[in-house]
Parts: sequence; structure tokens; C-alpha cells
Amino acid sequence: MNPTERPTQSPAERAAALEAAVRAYYRAVDADDLEALLALFTPDAVYERPGYEPFEGHEALRAFYAGDRVIASGEHVLESVVADPATSQVACHGRFEGTLKDGSATAVRFADFYELDDVARFTRRTTFFGVPAV
Repeated sequence: MNPTERPTQSPAERAAALEAAVRAYYRAVDADDLEALLALFTPDAVYERPGYEPFEGHEALRAFYAGDRVIASGEHVLESVVADPATSQVACHGRFEGTLKDGSATAVRFADFYELDDVARFTRRTTFFGVPAV
């Protein structure tokens, strides 16, 4: 094998790697580990989140997570994670319970959708929240 070639993963191995990246994201965000979190995104990744313009690239993600994010602390609990190795996409949903920066408690259901590159870094993330809207 050429040293620059990556070993081929089976579909099951690829799905496991995709799921592991998503689970690592929630561990990093809950631990407030910004550097670990950013390492999971490609430099040109896009994150779409209700109420904000899309965040594009590491600096926009850093500004959001280090300053603009209204959450002070908390925990994400994943209820389901589905990884598709054929498309390198992951869908998950769960709940978040924590404290906002204003000191108030919050609990919200969420669904996240990820697109990942060939080394399981996020190229796109889209979040939806389970709150009354219509």
C-alpha cells in the first residue's frame, strides 16, 4: 500500500467512525473544550442553527461557542444516532438540560444532522430544536 493511501473501511467501520465523531462533539461541547470541538470541524465547515446566520469556518464557530452561545453549561443526552456510511451523513436526536448565561435553567429537545469528510470531520451541521413554532 502506498503510504499516502488510507486503509479502506468496511461500511460498519465507517458508520462507527462517523458515530464516534458525533459523540465526541457532544462530549467536547459539554466539557467546554473548544479546541477539541473545533478539531471536529473542517476549516470551511458550515453550521446552521435557528436564530443565527450560518457560521462559516473555524473563526465563526469559535466566536459562537466562546461568546455568542447563550448556554453556560449543561449536558446533551443522545437518544438516537443513525450513521449512513454511503453518504457520510449522521442524524441524531436527544435532549439538552443545562443553565443559560443569565442563570436560568433550560431543557430542550434537539435534532442534529451532520455531513462528514473522508476523515470524519464535519463539513456541515444543521440543528433543529423541539419548541412550539406553529
